[in-house]
Amino acid sequence: MILKKLFFLLFFINFNISFLFAEDRTIIASSISMHGEPLLNNNFQHLNYANPNSNIGGSFRMASLGTFDSTNPFIIKGRSAYGIRDYVFESLLSRDYSKPFTLRSLIAEKIHYSADRTWIEFFIDDAAEFSDGIKIKPKDILFSFNALKENGRPNHRSYYSRVKNVIITSDKSIKFITDNKEDRELILIIGMMPILPEHIYGNERFKEAKLDIPIGSGPYIVSKIEQGRNITYSKNTTYWGKQAPINNGLHNFDNISVDYYLDDNSRFEAFKAGLFDFYQIWDPTRWNNLKNHKNVNNGKIKLLEIERKTPAGMLGLALNTRKENLSNIEVRKALTILFDFNWINNSLYHNLYNRTEGFFDNSYLSSINQPIDDFEKILLGDSLSSLDKNILSGKPYDIGKDKREILNIALKLFEKANYKIENRQLINITTKEPFILEFLITDKRQEKYAINYMKNLERIGIKLNIKMVDSTQYQKRKQNFDFDIIEHFWYSSLSPGNEQNFYWGTESASQIGSRNYPGITSNKIDNLIQKIVSVRKIEEFTYSVRALDRMLISGYYVIPLFHWPHQWVAVSNKINYPEKVSLDGYKTNSWYMVN
Repeated sequence: MILKKLFFLLFFINFNISFLFAEDRTIIASSISMHGEPLLNNNFQHLNYANPNSNIGGSFRMASLGTFDSTNPFIIKGRSAYGIRDYVFESLLSRDYSKPFTLRSLIAEKIHYSADRTWIEFFIDDAAEFSDGIKIKPKDILFSFNALKENGRPNHRSYYSRVKNVIITSDKSIKFITDNKEDRELILIIGMMPILPEHIYGNERFKEAKLDIPIGSGPYIVSKIEQGRNITYSKNTTYWGKQAPINNGLHNFDNISVDYYLDDNSRFEAFKAGLFDFYQIWDPTRWNNLKNHKNVNNGKIKLLEIERKTPAGMLGLALNTRKENLSNIEVRKALTILFDFNWINNSLYHNLYNRTEGFFDNSYLSSINQPIDDFEKILLGDSLSSLDKNILSGKPYDIGKDKREILNIALKLFEKANYKIENRQLINITTKEPFILEFLITDKRQEKYAINYMKNLERIGIKLNIKMVDSTQYQKRKQNFDFDIIEHFWYSSLSPGNEQNFYWGTESASQIGSRNYPGITSNKIDNLIQKIVSVRKIEEFTYSVRALDRMLISGYYVIPLFHWPHQWVAVSNKINYPEKVSLDGYKTNSWYMVN
């Protein structure tokens, strides 16, 4: 018995010593994934959604909405032109969309990092240089980090403020130390940091929102700017990274031109007339009608239905809880159930949309149709008792289909929130003020379903004012949280992490320019986001995301709208694309000209 106890004691000591050494182990690699190993090994020749034999050359014509007055996409001030971040500026590591949150070498040819992910060291490729021919040095990386941390967009400021120390370790390497074992994602986020030349953006020039030609290290340079009308990118013929495996089959066009249109109708008509090459369609009516267009029938336009293998994301109506009449959860729940998706889908959209119910629909991360797991119950703790049984069973909107029944449920919820109907108006019992909301929109597509929602709310005495504003005013009011209701799309991936703080975290609720449009302040949601970025096992990660999904649904912060069964993409017959697509669907940087 004594020998047996001694054996187990020695085993326990050995296991823990091994674990400690494993935690302190340095990993040398050229790629990194949030969970597990990258899908492709280090000897890969090209990404599996890129065609290494693609044609090189030609011009790709695109179109954007609104206007622009800046070529600086990294600050809140101004409205930056489309594409600058993607075409002109690069990161230390580049995304590989063949597996959730995987990064591969780019400016950094290799990385060293600790097994517990409390530090990472980047080693700069000897060939890496900016488009003006100046080599990229560690001081440029340090400058970029400090500029973004101090004056960048809120997400950059939030992420980089968690780094404890930065050390230039040699003339080609730099080390970032977090000392945070509870955030395994942060070193990946650092790897995605855009790198700017200090000799161009130093001396406070980073803070400026001007139309200067931007200088980065990417595959394209800006060759033409017509303020608010067009920006054109041309291939950087001396691009340092053209031989890198991760770029094999990418960046094929010689020129990329982006025209601007003031409204989406004129943009759509321009596409049908052949003025540009690519249009993603969000409206099912347009998709249906386009199938019979002459340029589709004669082959000049190709229609693609592309399957994404990532979550659908949340297209929804943010209810601004900073406003007193939307701070009550009963009010928000009533407003949510009064959105008549079935009628809207059947009557306006040819029954082509799917109803969005949660924040990670169409993926294994979603809580929809998933009964709550024991691990989720532990995570939710005291909040569990406050969750509706339908949310716990994964059927949050299972309240019956009868419109009269839904109206009665909504009225009872308003009564609990101190409202009643008087003279066909819903009024606050205490203040006698009528319940009035403003729905801020920027295009006709939103107006289409907003009118139906307005009529539904009128049936219980709510006045919904639909206010259409131009894109500049819309963006300004949106980023300053000056609205009651707005539509927004929150992108979702199979590796949600720190960006969830930017979407739903308490700190971001007061940060101008964040995407926490509902103004959510919840310690439980904050804790769940922290859990998501700290867990190592994929099962625990999945259940942590589902628990977050249930908490977000239960707060009725967003009225879910709908999502597309596929990506509906219309493209000119001049353009070709690889047969295989990424997990995230199409990637235009892998497209090329037809022979």
